[in-house]
Amino acid sequence: MVYNIRMKLNTIICAAAVCGCASFVAADEESAKSEASAPAEAELSEEEKGEEEEEAVVSAEAYFGVDSRYITYGLTDGKDPIARVNGYLSFFDWVYVGGEMLFDLTKGNGKRTPYEYGNRAGKLMTLDAQAGIAHEFDLGETLGTLGVDLYYTYEWLPRHHGVMNDTQYLDVEFTLNDLWLEPKLWIERDLMADDGFYVNLEVGHTFALVGEGEDATLTFKPSFAQGVGNTLRTRGYGLSDDHGGLMDSTIKGELAWKLCDNVSLKAYIAYSDYWFDRKLRHGARAYNGQWGHGDKYANSWNFYGGVGVAFSF
Repeated sequence: MVYNIRMKLNTIICAAAVCGCASFVAADEESAKSEASAPAEAELSEEEKGEEEEEAVVSAEAYFGVDSRYITYGLTDGKDPIARVNGYLSFFDWVYVGGEMLFDLTKGNGKRTPYEYGNRAGKLMTLDAQAGIAHEFDLGETLGTLGVDLYYTYEWLPRHHGVMNDTQYLDVEFTLNDLWLEPKLWIERDLMADDGFYVNLEVGHTFALVGEGEDATLTFKPSFAQGVGNTLRTRGYGLSDDHGGLMDSTIKGELAWKLCDNVSLKAYIAYSDYWFDRKLRHGARAYNGQWGHGDKYANSWNFYGGVGVAFSF
């Protein structure tokens, strides 16, 4: 009798042990499945987010700012502050349309000899209408992405009276922003005013002051750019009638503060001069002197800056 009871107890204990082990194994397998499925779900979520981003057909950006001077190719085209407003719509991350308007803010920007634009405070200075194709191409780990931007610009200059007050440009820009020096090559052809070519090469680096990488809240980018123009371009600006060459050299510092995902505050300071060609430097001095200083007292250099707010959607 005792023997039978012991046998029954042993049987019960073994059965309980087997059930316990089976339950533990089942629970462990369920836990492993949950842990394995968590990264998969996260990965799927990231993929879904990527698909949502790729499905964005239209994006937009705009900028409202003030510049201390109106500078083109390192030359003074407006000695007093101007307001700058632009906006662009992009489709499928390939095609975009938009434009930019510049406004005179003072009487001083109308006092350019020999044109005498008159009091243009608060009036439209320049209107640019643009259409282009822009995209980034993956060149591999070494070079990163190549940004290409090809665009056409129609420019209207309402302050010019009795002379040609419009022109057209064809531009292309190449950027390698994944490289440390972030090189940018800009090539421009004026199709109407002077039929000239202008090429500008810029190098610099973006430093994250607050945050890291693309998530940085505050960044600063110092840069250096050198422009080159052919004879048609330098002649069109009255710099030289017989040769082209190295034009404006520009040192710039740009600060960007990301206020939120869609809004950034931007500011810059810059210094431009004609360092490398004596004749073009004299021509720049004469061009800048048309704002009332005369050739003798005008400078070939410009120091300027600006601040504004950028929006992206």
